[in-house]
Amino acid sequence: MSYVKLPIFDQTGYVVVDSYDQSRDAREWENLVYVDWKSSGDTRFAPLASAYGDMECDGFWNHTPAKTDKDGVWVPENVAIAPRLTERAQEPGANIGRCRVIELQPNTYADAIYNLHRDDNNRLNPEGTGWIVRAFCNLTNNQDSVMILREDKDDPATETRIPLPAGAQLVLDTQRLYHAVWHPGSEPRYCLITSYESGPELDAWISARHPAALVPSAPVDPDFAQEAYAAANAKRAAREAALAAQGADPTFGNGTLSAAMEVLSEA
Repeated sequence: MSYVKLPIFDQTGYVVVDSYDQSRDAREWENLVYVDWKSSGDTRFAPLASAYGDMECDGFWNHTPAKTDKDGVWVPENVAIAPRLTERAQEPGANIGRCRVIELQPNTYADAIYNLHRDDNNRLNPEGTGWIVRAFCNLTNNQDSVMILREDKDDPATETRIPLPAGAQLVLDTQRLYHAVWHPGSEPRYCLITSYESGPELDAWISARHPAALVPSAPVDPDFAQEAYAAANAKRAAREAALAAQGADPTFGNGTLSAAMEVLSEA
């Protein structure tokens, strides 16, 4: 038995849908309650839905009782502050797990490459049910920022860079794709991130919004890119050496220390 997955993700693992007119909504994210929670850079998160409705961002399986990333419980304080963002998360009509707004401070391309990771969305998810994917709805106008996607974390040839202007909407199989955001702006970036269960409801929402499962990658200067890759690799090597010196098992996880760290950096 396998999971219910949407065919539109078969080719690339992502889909870009029509942009949302962000200008028509209030900037509710400015008043949310944020908690310190690190993921792929200098971040904070404002939970709209958590495992049991508390103001926290931990994986649903780290609670008692443990659960998969479904049936999220709305966080009353932040839902009251951001009713429109809550409505937007609910629009697909699919089962929602974690739902939160991320605040990401500016970073470099090398930072983003270093922070590429996959998410552990489907832990405890019963086979035969819908595979969990994540929707990213960019709230601030970050014209120069991109979502970096790779099938192979160590292979730049598999990289796609998707621009993130205000209202950009994409849905990713983040357990398949390595991902991180390069945000070179001077102000924080804000984005609504929602975990959805794959099924007819999510399929209908995506299909109604002119989905594109393959988009042109934003250009990057080749020499600049090579410098960033070298810097990211050097930082990874230093991290692995430091952890190994502390007695970490380099064969932990999926066969390498870096694979283990992907799990630890998941958010």
